Order: sequence, then structure tokens, then C-alpha cells
Amino acid sequence: MSPKKVSVEVEGRDLNLSNLDKNLYPEFTKGEVIDYYAKAAPVMLAHLKGRPATRKRYPDGVDAQSFFEKNAPSHTPDWVRTVTVPTPGSSTGRESLDFVVVDDLPTLVWLANLAALELHVPQWTVGPRGAIHSPDLMVFDLDPGAPATIVEACEVARLLRDLLADDGLDSYPKTSGKKGLHLYVPVKESDRTSEYAKRAAQRLESDHGGLVVSKMDKRLRKGKILVDWSQNNPAKTTVAPYSLRASESPGVSTPVTWDEVENCRKPADLAFTPDEVLARIDEHGDLLEPLLREGPPLP
Repeated sequence: MSPKKVSVEVEGRDLNLSNLDKNLYPEFTKGEVIDYYAKAAPVMLAHLKGRPATRKRYPDGVDAQSFFEKNAPSHTPDWVRTVTVPTPGSSTGRESLDFVVVDDLPTLVWLANLAALELHVPQWTVGPRGAIHSPDLMVFDLDPGAPATIVEACEVARLLRDLLADDGLDSYPKTSGKKGLHLYVPVKESDRTSEYAKRAAQRLESDHGGLVVSKMDKRLRKGKILVDWSQNNPAKTTVAPYSLRASESPGVSTPVTWDEVENCRKPADLAFTPDEVLARIDEHGDLLEPLLREGPPLP
């Protein structure tokens, strides 16, 4: 076996890991990526389980070409769970694709070895036999338009939290791992999440038009926070909790507390390295654990 390959056993599955010393970030190797995902798995897997994963792969690192991958590659091991999902209107021209479902640690390590730095999942799940469930999560992507930053996104998050609470809905924040903030709402399975989220974003814009925009037009976003409700479209995905993000240094989409949101004064306050995220997991456990329980019905 090439010295660049290492054979390991992960929960009874044999994996060949390659090029572990290759830099996927300027100062973060593929081996460190795999190690981070293996250590984050005890909390991360619960948020991936049952959700078809879209992977963003960086075979030659974050400074080189990347690609989104939805279909399971031809060399997918037979023990990796895949599920056929209808994709009408897909840019591939195919009416369905075979998605990987990250239900266990060997699958997560296998994807990390493929340089799948980012894992994106929908707000709905698939059952054991492939039946597609209605969304059980609603998400708002709070995206700053320069010169606004995550500091202003935190202000909007608090406003949105209160609006949702008035409707009997609890919300839980995480960073995007880049410049924004995501707000998750667990709900009883519903096909109305996109409709409700759009209306909530419009209500917030109506009350706080100097700070909030709900339309996607980039010309409207300067200095404001886009409350992007569109990721509730069943065809769309959001970066998973604890996923790495591709940037000059490895950011992480990190669950945060409402106290941290309220006390954010500069972008660095809500920027976390992989080591910091692992330390936070040791300290707090999974701050997004409430997302794993059924939420209330939408009003």
C-alpha cells in the first residue's frame, strides 16, 4: 500500500484514507479535517441522520476548484446508505438522483476523505424505506449586505426570535460559518414552512425596513440583513450544524446561545475554529438538541 494511504477500521467498516498530510486549507490538512469530523460526530450525526446530503468537495483544497455533488459517486461503498430522490427540473437533466444519507460515523469519515468539506442538508427527512417526509424544520438565513456584518444579523435574529415567539415558535441560532447567522425552528411536519417563512420575513421587513430586506435583489441589500426564507423550498439545502466551511481558514457552522447573540459586538465574537467548536461541544453538549424533538404546529 502506498505510504500516502492508511487503512483504518471505523465501527466495523474498512476505509482507506489517503493524502492525510495534504493541505485542504492553507494551514489545515486533510487528516485534521477527518479528525475534526470524527470528533464532532457524536453531536453532528443527529442533524445529518435521515437527510439526503449535498456535498461541496474541494479535492485540491479551498484555493482550487470545488464542486457540489448530489449523486452518490460510482465508487460509493455498498454499506453507505443512499436514497433516490426526485429532482424534477434538475440542472443535470435527470428526474431523480441517488443521494448519500450520512447516518453513521463510517459514512462521515468516508466523505471527509473525499474532501467533502461542506455538508448541506434539506429541512426534511427520508424514512427507512425512502419515503419523503414533510419538513420538520424551518430555517431563516440572515445574510448581511456590506457594510453590515453578523453584528447586525444578531440584531435581526433577536427581532425575528420575538416575532416567532409571538406565534408560539421557539428558535435556535447557529453561525453560517462565514458572515451570517441561521435561525432554526422545529415544527410539526408541515408543507407550509416556505409559505410561513416568507410571510414572517415580509412582516419583519414591514416593521424594520431600515435594517431588514426580504427580497433577493442584491441591489436592495446594502447595509441591510437579508432574511432569506427561500431555503425552506424542498429543493434547497442549508449547511449542516457543525459543518466546516471553505474559506482561508476553516470556519465552522457553529450553534450559539442567545446570550452570545445578544452580546455580539464584533464579527470575531461569533467566529470559531474547529478546535474551539470541539471545546464548546465538551462544555455545552449540543446546543441544537431541541431541533431533534418534534416542534409545535405552524399557526
